[in-house]
Amino acid sequence: MQVTPLIWLVTIAVTILFFVYEFFAHVRKPHEPSIAESARWSAFYIGLALLFGVGIGMVAGWTFGGEYFAGYLTEKALSIDNLFVFLIVMAGFAVPKKYQQKVLMIGIVIALILRGGFIAIGAALIENFSWVFYIFGVLLLVLAYRQAFSNHDSNPADGKFMSLVRRVLPVTNEYHQDKVTVMQGGKRFATPMLLTIIAIGFVDLIFAVDSIPAIYGLTNEAYIVFTANAFALMGLRQLFFLIGGLLERLVYLAQGLAVILAFIGVKLVFHALHVNELPFINGGKPLLWVPEIPIWLSLLFIAATIVVATVASLLKTRGDEHKDDRGPIHNEPRVITADQPNEESEVDKKAVPTAKSE
Repeated sequence: MQVTPLIWLVTIAVTILFFVYEFFAHVRKPHEPSIAESARWSAFYIGLALLFGVGIGMVAGWTFGGEYFAGYLTEKALSIDNLFVFLIVMAGFAVPKKYQQKVLMIGIVIALILRGGFIAIGAALIENFSWVFYIFGVLLLVLAYRQAFSNHDSNPADGKFMSLVRRVLPVTNEYHQDKVTVMQGGKRFATPMLLTIIAIGFVDLIFAVDSIPAIYGLTNEAYIVFTANAFALMGLRQLFFLIGGLLERLVYLAQGLAVILAFIGVKLVFHALHVNELPFINGGKPLLWVPEIPIWLSLLFIAATIVVATVASLLKTRGDEHKDDRGPIHNEPRVITADQPNEESEVDKKAVPTAKSE
């Protein structure tokens, strides 16, 4: 696939313009977007991504078009998984809803910058060292295992990294609109908004570790890797507000992503064996009998896995809700006296964590 420097410059410039427009048109003025607004812009960005893939197929060939669509589906699914953690982070710091757009916007821009760096590094490694496919493949298999048993209940806001940040930065106890720092008593203080942005940036860095090897398992073209990532991140802010309630119902998404990562990991190992140059494997000669998984099979497998995980999740949560509706309703009432605290209320008070500060 021939991509000239001019095409790269135009693509990056257009991507930047989209995010600049997003900021000034939707994020600059704090507000909670409506369902209708989120739905319109989510549909727009998804439609734009699909049209771009059709354009690649028509101009560069449908092999590259298939690689783009497979990469886009994988990155979109992984990005939705990011939303789970974003939701936990913002709950952990008790970010007001009208400021969540700004946090998401900054987090998505950080994610794109970090992924851009990883894409450049990955392209250089693949160009010079074919054995890197072994590393990527094994890494994805390990990440698939961890993803299958991941626990989204852990809160990055309370992790060791954020504890270190709190020790370094003086932090106010409350938000000051959407400002990241304020002056108090002649001293500059960080606000919980800044801590939230730092936490989401740290989460983005972690997620880039599985995101980039995964898409390089589907294509070696850095341009496809970048555009698939860019389109997967575009509209993610609107998708957050559109399916925020649905996120909690996707109980099998982690397992679905684990299957996808494991599949791509196996695909990468097969490819590494097929182009093998390591002297201690088959005397440094390629194992040509090892099958190469075609891109059309990868695309079908990824799409089918996402559909199955989504449908199974919705059926599971609907079944659980049905069981709850049919559960016993004749419970004996509890009598709460003045000297007997309402334990239920105490639990409720702890349900929503608040931002910590020094």
